[in-house]
Amino acid sequence: MIPVLLALGVAVAGGIGAAARMVLDGAITAATRIPYPVGTTVVNVTGSLLLGVVTGLASGLGPWALVLGTGLLGGYTTFSTASFETVRLAQQGRWRAATANAFGMLLLALLAAWLGLWLGGLR
Repeated sequence: MIPVLLALGVAVAGGIGAAARMVLDGAITAATRIPYPVGTTVVNVTGSLLLGVVTGLASGLGPWALVLGTGLLGGYTTFSTASFETVRLAQQGRWRAATANAFGMLLLALLAAWLGLWLGGLR
C-alpha cells in the first residue's frame, strides 16, 4: 500500500507541474507566435530530460523520486496535448508540421531522456 503522505506529495507535485506547464507553454506560445506547438515540444523535451535525471538519481532520492518523477514531471509533461495538436495539424492539412510534431518530438524526447539518464548516473 502507498503511504498517504507519499500519495499526497505526488498529487501536490502533479498540480505544481501542471501549472508550470501551463505558464511555460503559454509564455513560449506568446513569444514565438508561430502556428506550431513549440511550447508543448519544449515542455515534453525538457520534462523527458529532467525525468531521465531523476531516474538516474532515483536510488539516492528515495520516495522523492516518485514525488518528482511521477508527480511533478508527470504533471509537467503532456502526451495527450501533443497527440491532440498533431491531430489538429493533420486536420488542417499541415502534414509536414503534423509529422514533425509527432516524430520530431518523440525523437527529441527520447534523446533528452537518454541524456538525462546519463547525467543522472554521473555522480
